[in-house]
This record gives sequence, C-alpha cells and structure tokens, in this order.
Amino acid sequence: MTEQGGRNDTRPLAAPGASAESASANTGARLHLIDAARGIAIAAMVVYHFSWDLRHFGYIAADVTHDPGWRLFARSIAGSFLFIVGVSLVLASRSGFRAGRYLRRLALIAASAAAITIVTYLVFPDSYVFFGILHHIAVASVLGLAFVNAPIWLVAAAAVASFLAPAYLAGPAFDPPAMVWLGLATYIPRSNDFVPLFPWFGVVLAGIVAARLARWLPKGLAAVAGLSPRIATPLVWAGRHSLVIYLLHQPILFGLVFLAAQVAPPDLARLEPSYVEACTSACIRSEVDAEICRRTCTCLADRLQVEGLWDAVMRQTLKREQEAHYVALSSQCRITAER
Repeated sequence: MTEQGGRNDTRPLAAPGASAESASANTGARLHLIDAARGIAIAAMVVYHFSWDLRHFGYIAADVTHDPGWRLFARSIAGSFLFIVGVSLVLASRSGFRAGRYLRRLALIAASAAAITIVTYLVFPDSYVFFGILHHIAVASVLGLAFVNAPIWLVAAAAVASFLAPAYLAGPAFDPPAMVWLGLATYIPRSNDFVPLFPWFGVVLAGIVAARLARWLPKGLAAVAGLSPRIATPLVWAGRHSLVIYLLHQPILFGLVFLAAQVAPPDLARLEPSYVEACTSACIRSEVDAEICRRTCTCLADRLQVEGLWDAVMRQTLKREQEAHYVALSSQCRITAER
C-alpha cells in the first residue's frame, strides 16, 4: 500500500570491503526483495477485497468480515504491509535521512488516506474508514523514525509494549471518538477497515528489529536468485506501484461486481444452507450444543426472510437499528431451540 522504501529512496550501505559493483548488486537485490514482498501483500489484498465485494452483493455466502479464517487472512495482509514499513524505514536510513523525499512520500500517503475516508464516508456512512491501513502507515512512518537508531533492546521492548497495550491499558478514557484510533477503547468501532495504533504499531517495530538484526546481507538474499523471473517480475512491479494499485483496485472491482449484479442479480435465497452452516459453526465455537445451534440458526434464517432482513444480512449492510432487531431475533430463536 505504501511506496515507503521504494526503489529510489532506499540505498543501504554495502558490506564493509565490498566493491562499488557488488554494492550496487546487493542494493538491487534488497530492493527487489522488498518490492516482491509488497507485491505479494497487495495481490493478497486484491483477493480479499474481491471476495468482500462478492459477499456484499450476495454472490457468495462466506462471511468475509467475521469468519476466523478470513479475519486471519485480512490481519496477515495488514501485518505484512506494516512489517515492510518498519523494514523500509531502516533501509532508507542507511544512507542518511532525506527529508524532502520522505516528506513528499508521507504527504502522498496522508492525502491518499484522507481520500479513502471521504469516499468511504460517502458510500458507507455507517462504516466509513477513519483510521485504516493507509492512516496507520502515515502515522507509523513518523513515529517509527524515533526507533530506527534507538538501542535495539528498546525497540524490541516498545514492540512488546505495543502488542500488550490493548490488554492492559484499554479503558473508558479512550472511548471518545477522538481517541478511538489508538485502539485502547472498550469497544470496536464500525469501520470497513480499522487498523488502530495499538497493537499494530508493534508490527512496524518488529520490522525495524528484524531489519536491524538481519542487516540484509547478501547471504540472506539467496532465495531471490532462485525466484523464477516469471513470478518475480510481476510481483516486483506490483510492489513498486502498490499505492496506485491500492487506491484503484477496489473501486474497479466494486464497480464491476455492481454492474454484474444489475445484469444478473444473485439469488440470495440459495445462500440459506451456507448461512445456516456458517452460523452453526460459529455458534458451536461458543461451546453451545451443536443441535441447539443448528435449530437456532435454521430458525434465524427463516425469521430473517419473514422480517425482510435477509438481503441486508447476506450483503452485510444492516443499519444500526436493524442490528438490534437481528440480535433480538437471534435471542428469540435461541430460546425456542432450547425448549
């Protein structure tokens, strides 16, 4: 998502005693590795967002937002980008801090984050993105500078503290809207992409620690030489243009699926078996009897269709007032199932 650490702004120093030619080769290998890693992350994000679009319009029943497997996939993607931000900050500092280039790139990321907020507010006013991955990258790119040259033990300690902060520091004092972005509130805000400062800043710090420990020596890049050019070339290209791809891919995919829905509307009723199955699995994970779970979910699927909420549930577009009704129906079905 971010171009931080791109081809032209990271020129790490060569290993002591290396020639200028080998230094250039090592630098290129390092940059190809970072670009390829970022390219893999952006490709995974395209897959996730396309799946979200298909679910939003009712073409698939997979709960892309709440299913544990999908949540793990989404978090892995976000973590990959943030880890790379930390690595890129270290690489960019090896040849001295370039304030002009850094500020221009930071301004581009911040402006892109603001654009995401405005667009999502217009399209999804109840769940717009107020502090997503780009917002976090912008803030982390500033805060991370304080740790690039700090004692490595201090960076590692700060990473651990960041990971633990939500568990030990969260409280009502952080519930006001102006504080929610810290990730220390007692609730999770409605948003289509929420990547709070804590614990996610810990991933950026982990990237800084990893880059400083590894030193990105040529031995650590041996795998790059064995990477097929047919695979590496598109990944490197995607990594170098990750911010543009991030900004454009979702509007394009969303628009294409929207057009498809106008031409061939999905039959949402056919998703009932998949919904009941997913609902039952989630219920069982909360240690409720399997048969009670199945009866509850079957009842809920029927009631949702009678109450006119089925389409909104399948497309994950329930309004706040509808969510309360959904919870009430779920409770009623649970009581009925336990009789």
